[in-house]
Amino acid sequence: MTASLAAVVLCAGKGTRMKSEKAKVLHPILGKPLCAYPLMRALELGASPVVSVVGHQAEEVERSIRAHFPTAPLRFALQKEQRGTADAVRSAESALKDFNGRVLILYGDVPLVRSETLAALAAAHEKGGGVLSLVSTVPADPTGYGRVIREMGKVVRIVEHKDATPEQRQVRECNAGIYLVESSFLWKALANIRSSNAQGEFYLTDLVEMAAAQGPVASIEAEFGETAGVNDRVELAARAKELQSRINTWHMRNGVTLADPATTYIEEGVAIGSDTELGPMVTLSGATVVGRNVSIGQGCVVHASSVADGTTVKPYTVLEEARVGERCILGPFSRLRPGTDLAEEVHLGNFVETKKARLGRGSKANHLAYLGDAKIGSKVNVGAGTITCNYDGVSKHVTELGDGVFIGSDTQLVAPVKVGDGAYVGAGTTVTKDVPSGSLAVSRTPQVNLEGWVERKKARMAKSSETGSSKSDKASAG
Repeated sequence: MTASLAAVVLCAGKGTRMKSEKAKVLHPILGKPLCAYPLMRALELGASPVVSVVGHQAEEVERSIRAHFPTAPLRFALQKEQRGTADAVRSAESALKDFNGRVLILYGDVPLVRSETLAALAAAHEKGGGVLSLVSTVPADPTGYGRVIREMGKVVRIVEHKDATPEQRQVRECNAGIYLVESSFLWKALANIRSSNAQGEFYLTDLVEMAAAQGPVASIEAEFGETAGVNDRVELAARAKELQSRINTWHMRNGVTLADPATTYIEEGVAIGSDTELGPMVTLSGATVVGRNVSIGQGCVVHASSVADGTTVKPYTVLEEARVGERCILGPFSRLRPGTDLAEEVHLGNFVETKKARLGRGSKANHLAYLGDAKIGSKVNVGAGTITCNYDGVSKHVTELGDGVFIGSDTQLVAPVKVGDGAYVGAGTTVTKDVPSGSLAVSRTPQVNLEGWVERKKARMAKSSETGSSKSDKASAG
């Protein structure tokens, strides 16, 4: 767009039908609050600033929005009383007092509007030359929606359902609630809106008739599903399902295989390379990046992590803020906690947990291990049952394993401790001191074989049993 563009997103409503203590726009949909989606679309269109009009739970809503858009050109305005949509937009006037240009108006509970639709609205507004343009839609059942009234094919007004005549209610074209308005017209017109309607509220839709009196009102039509809002949890689930399908379809058309799209959850913003395969019930969330030719098995959860090309993630493995190199093999049932950093060709097997652990190329921990606060070199073998004892009750300490180290099963590495390159640690060892390179560390008690012990034990048990039976017989005779 060549003209300056700002946006106003209405996020003030309580959402009574949600039956919740949480503000409606904060209810999550695929990992983000409901209001995040129209805010993202406005920012993608180049709007600056973007004003969120808050009301119910204003502080919580503002805090959530700032957390999701920490660097965005955000401003906030407070609607103190819920007196209608026109009053809500008018609340943003002071936040835009230094702005002159076009104002995009969106609702915070409409998550499915597309960037392409808003771009088309901007193009129609530019071409039409009027002071206001709008998006309309044709729902299957228009009951409850404001009707777009035309004369000679031109938009002249919008009439809310409760104020519409029986003839007007026959109109199928409805208002989607999305507008692009010249600021020079907007604030003056809002000041003249009155609440003389069935609801006793200040209708934003009254702007349309005022704009039509000054010139043409351009319009574009969008699918109803794209403009549908959320009023209760049933509609929230329906919008989420539609968004899930939209995101999954995009990835499949771009070379990703989804074994069961209906159970695959991919948040907006996740990046996936081509020829990657996702099993059923996989969840990819946050700032996750998955490379090419990756296989992610059933039930895996990957959050804010990167998985490089050629890696296999077996079923029910969980990654959180982890980095995984190329051609690794993870799982099944592995857990990679924040700070895990794996080089190429690392193997982590079933019931292995890592946290703030760096593993070098080709290292393996294939069974039942905990590796926390660890620096592990390349070609290291970590046996089953190994744990790094990293916490002393006050502080966390680091375990360091050099290249080519072999750790036997059931080893405890009591940090801070270092095991040098090529060293071996025998099974069952508790390592409390540094192990020099090329050394063998063993701390278990020497094995003792007592020959004939089993037969002697059996004989004692048999004698004890006979003695007990004799005492029982005497007691019976007495």
